[in-house]
Amino acid sequence: MTIELDPRINPARAAHGTIADDVRYAHDAWHSVMMHAADTHGESEWMTYVDESGRTTCYSYAAFVDECRRTAALLLDKGVTMGSRVAIAGHNHPDTIIQMFACWFIGACAVPLNMTEDDQRLGFILRASDSSLVFVRRDYTKRLLPLLPVDVPFCEVDTDAPQSEYAQRVASYDPAPAPSIADMRFVDCLMVYTSGTTGAPKGVVLMQQNLFADGHAIAEWHGISTGTTMMCVLPVHHVNGTIVTHSTPFLAGASIVLCRRFSATSFFATARRFGVHIVSVVPTLLAFLLETNSSSQAVDAPFRHLICGAGPLTVELGAAFEDRFGIRVVHGYGLSETTCYSCFLPTDLDDSEHRRWMRDYGFPSIGVALPVNEMAIHDPHGNDVADGERGEIVVRGWNVMREYDGNVEANTSAFQHGWFRSGDEGFRLRSADGRHYYFITGRLKELIIRGGVNISPLEIDEVLAAAPGVRAAICVGFDHDMYGEEIGALVIPEHEGVAAQDILAYCRTRLPFTKAPKVVLFVEELPVTSTGKYQRTKVRHLFREYRGTRFSK
Repeated sequence: MTIELDPRINPARAAHGTIADDVRYAHDAWHSVMMHAADTHGESEWMTYVDESGRTTCYSYAAFVDECRRTAALLLDKGVTMGSRVAIAGHNHPDTIIQMFACWFIGACAVPLNMTEDDQRLGFILRASDSSLVFVRRDYTKRLLPLLPVDVPFCEVDTDAPQSEYAQRVASYDPAPAPSIADMRFVDCLMVYTSGTTGAPKGVVLMQQNLFADGHAIAEWHGISTGTTMMCVLPVHHVNGTIVTHSTPFLAGASIVLCRRFSATSFFATARRFGVHIVSVVPTLLAFLLETNSSSQAVDAPFRHLICGAGPLTVELGAAFEDRFGIRVVHGYGLSETTCYSCFLPTDLDDSEHRRWMRDYGFPSIGVALPVNEMAIHDPHGNDVADGERGEIVVRGWNVMREYDGNVEANTSAFQHGWFRSGDEGFRLRSADGRHYYFITGRLKELIIRGGVNISPLEIDEVLAAAPGVRAAICVGFDHDMYGEEIGALVIPEHEGVAAQDILAYCRTRLPFTKAPKVVLFVEELPVTSTGKYQRTKVRHLFREYRGTRFSK
């Protein structure tokens, strides 16, 4: 099947001299992947769902695919066809995953909704996505119905209810047959909306080829195959939860444990109970685990390692977790726009090399580019910068999105110079074996510009995290009359006796005055998205009274 792709974006979909059109995997369509998985893995365990009370629901590959095909029949009955978009208002639950895979089976595009968003953003996404149907979990019906465009039908989902009408309805359909179109590589299958702090959300359009490319690359890097068990504790409305712990293990014939929510108190026990090998987390969850589990005695699950990304990991936090629990953190980096991950630390490094790249350069390395894509560090004009110099992280490869949905301005800006521009600042260093190891130092738009000098928030976060009496902290650039921006700190203290002046004094012993925070505000929680990314711009106003203050050494 031929899909018209934007010629301005196409150069960013090539890697190592090969264009995406020439890249083939074992299967060219998700329906083929699913039929093959049902035949090959049959009664092998695919998914174990763990609800908040610890009760489990299990699916074999065959049962899961059968349920997906019956749900696909429901979609077809509702007029959903290849190319249609289906919004899913759900949460971590088998129903949500089944609905996504059902869309992929018939060539429709799933639009998972983040139900922690405010009504204004949800309403915008429902209108902008142009969905033909909306699956609405009963938990969200009352809230979502007023936000739906008047001509968009919805299907209420209530499978947790006794004698569920929805479950009975799905069961009444015969499984949908596989579509006759064999090649759906360039058919849209997933659209996720960016969670930026300002402006309207942008719809990231991913094709089936993107999921194949990133999924196979992630599986190969981490040794995910039949016999591997992964656990999902991240929200599945985001690509990390969807790609790393659902589409990737499905492609690899592995099994997953899907948790309704992350629980720091039961994390290790659940992993032990189901023999979990790999979990994908964000740095915030590492901090919760450290805070909740005071010793490593409970850690006897067969972990190979934890994958960590999607948020700012500090050297301090990564080192504290690894030292406490003896579990290796494989740091990585990627974006929704690159399907998910674009690079990881190698999993075969010896302990000293792993520690070096995680601890010795001021920031933990995000690792080496996956073979599925290329990475570089560019100046504003699209030129490579020297190793060790800071610039913008850029990516091109077979996992790069099709486009921002209908957003010409954003596409033009993001795909200059034949690469996808991440908006993240970073640098790279060459190892003895010739590989480039990448580092992220912050969002370019989050850079604090004090007196005309660019300052990275993450290097200040590192110092704050190590300050005595600090449980967690971030720095925030706030408006200042004299310097344009000045530096403040939001701090969650370890106890009531922590003094702001002590934290400021500590920071000034480790940072020059220009970079050191000038104000400390104590808070009970830090502003983060549902995937653990700090939202610094949302709290600039908390420092408003200090705009005219002249700070001295």
